Amino acid sequence: MTADEELTGWTATELTRAYAAGEVSPVDATRATLARAEAVQPELNAFVLLDHDGALEQARAAEDRWRRGAAAGPVDGVPVTVKDILLMRGHPTLRGSAALSAEGVWDEDAPAVARLRESGAVFIGKTTTPEFGWKGVTDSPRHGATGNPYAPERTAGGSSGGSAAAVRAGAGPLSLGTDGGGSVRIPGSFCGVFALKPTYGRVAIYPASAFGTLAHVGPITRDARDAALLMDVIARPDPRDWSALPATGGAHGFRTAVAEAGDTVRGLRVAYSPRLGFDGVRVEPAIAASVRRVAERLADLGAVVEETDPPLPSLDQLREAFHVLWFAGAARVIQPFDERRRALLDPGLREICGQGAGYGSLDYLAAVDVRMGLGKAMGGFHEAYDLLLTPTMPIAPFAAGAEVPAASGMTRWTEWTPFTYPFNMTQQPAATVPCGTDAGGLPIGAQLVGARHTDERVLAVAHALDASGATRIEDPYARRKLSDSPSAPARHRS
Repeated sequence: MTADEELTGWTATELTRAYAAGEVSPVDATRATLARAEAVQPELNAFVLLDHDGALEQARAAEDRWRRGAAAGPVDGVPVTVKDILLMRGHPTLRGSAALSAEGVWDEDAPAVARLRESGAVFIGKTTTPEFGWKGVTDSPRHGATGNPYAPERTAGGSSGGSAAAVRAGAGPLSLGTDGGGSVRIPGSFCGVFALKPTYGRVAIYPASAFGTLAHVGPITRDARDAALLMDVIARPDPRDWSALPATGGAHGFRTAVAEAGDTVRGLRVAYSPRLGFDGVRVEPAIAASVRRVAERLADLGAVVEETDPPLPSLDQLREAFHVLWFAGAARVIQPFDERRRALLDPGLREICGQGAGYGSLDYLAAVDVRMGLGKAMGGFHEAYDLLLTPTMPIAPFAAGAEVPAASGMTRWTEWTPFTYPFNMTQQPAATVPCGTDAGGLPIGAQLVGARHTDERVLAVAHALDASGATRIEDPYARRKLSDSPSAPARHRS
């Protein structure tokens, strides 16, 4: 492996330290990242755009700033990717949809993208998403399926699957994703990387999501320390988002919380819930065992861990309420489309839009009532417990290009994601940390959930687990060449 190739394994924190010391150039790191992105693209299909010229121009400007001791911010010169749901100036945002046109004026950044640009980040490209981010896997009629770095014939998860696959494959240490029902945590778990859904409003959103206050913007990174670095940049209000929260903790608030992680974990009250108390949910044995070991590790680190379940409504009730909110949002997305454009949509998306269009205002308000009751229940639960630990996913990654596992009897992605979408309904911070692999070598994730506005605590606990070695899993590219990969999922290009 060459020195440039080794750079693809570095974290953003390591890169910026090397930039400051004059040991590594942002141009070298960017070239290495672009080369890795090109190398993994045929097997993973993680990107809808790679901007070589733009990225290298940004990297050269960052190199000059570091040389002069005038870095623009904490991620100056760091290669970053952006999910193709978020606006990025100079490039179309097509949201995985063949029903949208690339023509037009693309002259605006989403708030988180704007904060990264101000901080000198190098934008490598945009990553794949299912159409309008509607489901928990990543495939679309426009861009095809995204494969898992550990087994490219299997799904990377979704809807931020391209971002998680890119980070795990070494195609940039930082990525921006979105999460409306688990969309950074699902692929984070399936691809063996860290992902955080912050408290709603902590990262500003524009344009507003049709899925309303279920939708969050959050980081996908190699570890919690890099996520804290990224959050210190993007967790700022923006005048275009009326629901954005004010900045807290100063310019280094999240990084400070991570640096003090040891003090955070000692005495922490942790509720370990193997199934969230849901009847009928089966967690694969290897996943259950790995998450239990995380509970044991937290106890070793000084936390007070108790096996208990939060007082949630039934899973059927929660899922039905989420479907009303989610499907109605999807119907709103395509409301302006004529029949020609609707015919281009993912068939599954058309189905849920039809269902969503059939809900009435009272159905929607009844779902809001369930959501408010859930929020109240979790608020009370966190009076007794500082943190909730669950599996992120109950199952391993399945075949790419499918919404549900074959022969599972399931019809919708929400049936295999019972541990993620409830915390979009409550707007709580929730992260996934890698915690092992199953017998087939596929990653397993543990979910850490905090009370609203305790994002720093979630990051600190995740970092403590990182430092203890509990989150280390093998790099899927460490022992094989890209040409040795299993068959990649089928592609479709419009």
